Parts: sequence; structure tokens; C-alpha cells
Amino acid sequence: MNKALLINFVRQDLIDRYSGSLLGGAWSFVMPLVNILIFVLIFSKIMGARLEILGAEFAEYSYSIFLVTGILGWNALSNTISRVTNVFSDKASLIGKVNISLVVMPVYIVLTETIIFAISYLFFMFFILLIGFPLSWHFLLIPLIFVVQQLMAYALGFICAVLSVFFRDIREFVSVILQLWFWLTPIVYVVNILPEKVRIFFMLNPAYHLVTAYRDLVMYQRMPDWTALSILFATSALLLMLGVWMFRKLERDIRDFI
Repeated sequence: MNKALLINFVRQDLIDRYSGSLLGGAWSFVMPLVNILIFVLIFSKIMGARLEILGAEFAEYSYSIFLVTGILGWNALSNTISRVTNVFSDKASLIGKVNISLVVMPVYIVLTETIIFAISYLFFMFFILLIGFPLSWHFLLIPLIFVVQQLMAYALGFICAVLSVFFRDIREFVSVILQLWFWLTPIVYVVNILPEKVRIFFMLNPAYHLVTAYRDLVMYQRMPDWTALSILFATSALLLMLGVWMFRKLERDIRDFI
């Protein structure tokens, strides 16, 4: 797939999200802002949720910062896996007409979710500045965490996309797994509230390491666990290689089934 076609896919994807609306692609900017405002309004102002992790100065917004820091990364991860899983069925009519690399084609989804993530984080950083929360050079390392995350999301999504061509139930299965995965990841709750025997199982959850890394950089302004992230990166690369190998073995059948 050439670069011009990939860019066109990304542009069209952003437009198609809100096709028929008056603002069109502008909603890509509006929705992240609205979501952040909702989180802050409900949890900080209405519910008055507090965490004893940022000190008294930022107690009012502590839970909002905790929640948004985790959920922005999760949204990109979840959306990428889900959408890449369905990419062959969504683009079936195009695949049948155009000679296109099915390995590279889903990259447009990763790029689209990257744009949404970047916009969301810009609004989040503006909010942080607005409440006087200190910024740090650690924020510059967020893209590194995001690359590891999206590599994993692409690898898992591509394997599921290959399997979904032959087993349609894979799509529903992925939706259920993502729902369970969300609640098994400390996004809306603090892991310290759980028994010590339970916490050790979070070490096996890759999303836990990603969410923790984001919070280390943003909330605590310290280095994340690079060892865990390196293992996750290497594992994701191996999964992607497995997915590509599976596709190469089954490419002719995949195109026939599509």
C-alpha cells in the first residue's frame, strides 16, 4: 500500500466516523474534549471522588487525573484491537476490487487511533495546566509507551482478523474479552484496594503495565518499569510475526472467503 492511499484511508476513516453530521471530522476534536469534561465534572465536582496520591493541593481532581490517564490509553488499545479484528469484513468490497496488501491495510486504523489519542492527550494536558498540575519532561516519553501498546494491539487484532475470516464468532468473542479485560485492569479502581494475593496476578496483565506506565509518567513523573515494557514489546513483535506467518499460509483461502 502506497503512502497516498494510506493517508486517504486515514482521512476517510475520520470522516466516516461522523458521516452525515454537520461538523463531520471536527467531531474528532470535540468528542475527546467532551469526554474529559464529563469525567472531570462527574467525578471531581458531582461525586467528589478523591485519592490520597497527589497531595492535598490536587485532591479535588486526583481521581479525574487517575481515571483519564488510564482510560485514554485503554480506549486506543481497545478500539485498535476491535477494529483491526473486523477490518477484513468491513473492507470486503474494496479488497475484492483492489489489489491491496492485507497485512499493511489495517495500519490506517492504528494511525486513526493515534490521531484521536494525540488530540485527547492535548486536551488532557491543557486541563492539567489549567488546574496548575506541574508538567514534566516525563510527558515526552508517552509516545514510547503508546508505540508498545499499539504494536500489541495491532498484533492481537491482526491474528483475530485472520481467524475471524474462518470463524465468525471471533468478533463477538473479542468484544466479550475486551469487556472483561477492561475490568481486570485497574483503570477505574486502585489496585492497592485488592488483597495482596490477588495483586500478583496483575503482573500477567499487559494492559496493567501500560496503564501503570502512563500514570508513572503523568501523575508521579517518574520512570516506568522498562523491563516489563521491553518484555511486552518483544512479545508483541513475536505475536505480529506469528500473525503475518498465519496470513501468508492462509492468504489464498482468506481472499476466497472474503
